[in-house]
Amino acid sequence: MAYPPPTDDRAADPLGYLGIVRLPGAARAFLPALLGRLAFAMVGLVILLAVQRATGSFAVAGSATGAFGVANVVASPYRARLVDRIGQRRALVSMAVGFATALGTLAVLTYVDAPAWSLVLGSLVTGFFPPPLGASMRVVWSSLTPPGPTRTRAYSLDAVSEESMFTIGPLLGATLVTALSPSIALTATGCVAVVGTVGMTTSRHSRGHGPRTTGTTPSSRPLRRPGFVGVLTAMAGVGAVLGTVEIAATAFAAKQGAIGSAGTLLAALGAGSVCGGLLYGRRSWAGSLTRRLLTTVLMMAVLTSLLSLVSTTVPLHVGLFLLGFCIAPALVTGYLLSDHLTTADVRTEASSWINTAVNAGAALASAGIGVVVDSRSPGTGFLVGGAAAALLLVLAAVTRPPS
Repeated sequence: MAYPPPTDDRAADPLGYLGIVRLPGAARAFLPALLGRLAFAMVGLVILLAVQRATGSFAVAGSATGAFGVANVVASPYRARLVDRIGQRRALVSMAVGFATALGTLAVLTYVDAPAWSLVLGSLVTGFFPPPLGASMRVVWSSLTPPGPTRTRAYSLDAVSEESMFTIGPLLGATLVTALSPSIALTATGCVAVVGTVGMTTSRHSRGHGPRTTGTTPSSRPLRRPGFVGVLTAMAGVGAVLGTVEIAATAFAAKQGAIGSAGTLLAALGAGSVCGGLLYGRRSWAGSLTRRLLTTVLMMAVLTSLLSLVSTTVPLHVGLFLLGFCIAPALVTGYLLSDHLTTADVRTEASSWINTAVNAGAALASAGIGVVVDSRSPGTGFLVGGAAAALLLVLAAVTRPPS
């Protein structure tokens, strides 16, 4: 991973969070984009609980969640490239409709107690369609803010707000599954995605990102930019932690006889991320973005491993809150690095690659940790997930060229 030149955020006086939201037209795009992202905060746990209830197996449920994640990872750069090519409105709305249709089909499959393989296949198909609202919104932010501290704060606000959705989403998803039904929860998730996407793409700033009028050169592709693959490797470590927590924390709640607490456990993680992101955006930073990323991922790997020592629910809530403190800072730093290392004409694709790396790590962890918790214990799942994140961190660190 290449070290970008040191960036001193103290060199300017950035807008406050409220000032960023008050930028002309910002809220009109930002708020519905958040609503759309609520669907993505719900979908992982909803699929997990729906498939687990239909089959009685965390291994099958983990495989379904992993299949969704793998499909999302494979399709993500192509979806983002399509957004850059034909514009936000046409691309995002088409994807949202496909996402909702696939979730509706999966809802029918869970309702009729379809075979396990069909649930995994349905989850796989669903994973091809989620519209990249986060990456698209960050393109809007990059057009509204200059590079440096103001953009750092805008991305922090975006990440914190998204993590707020990931606090609300698991609670809402778990509530819909337990109080109503898995089929209703899956259908509602698709509807939320469509409403949020249409709301964002009808804003003037989103409409302003229309079809690309010029071609791109091969050298401008994100994966060909020096240091970009190293950033992705570190972000995969972040994903490994997230995938581990989603499966292991849910299995921990089931083992305690309180599956409904899975929502509050994941909400604790999201709440910690909100607090961490707010503090990260408020503070002035000097030095290497890369060093910030590596340090944050290291803290995540250590904290995840330590969760294997927890045996009761209350300490696990506390531990997940502390772990969450690192999530938003890691994501914000990854997005800033993607901006720094790539050109504006591939900005959606570059930002989406960051999400792809996180989702790849999460998908592989979901599938692997599902098997671990079924055969061993949730604590072993946390330990294995922390070790996987540490390994990815080492790979990211040792493959960077000399600074």
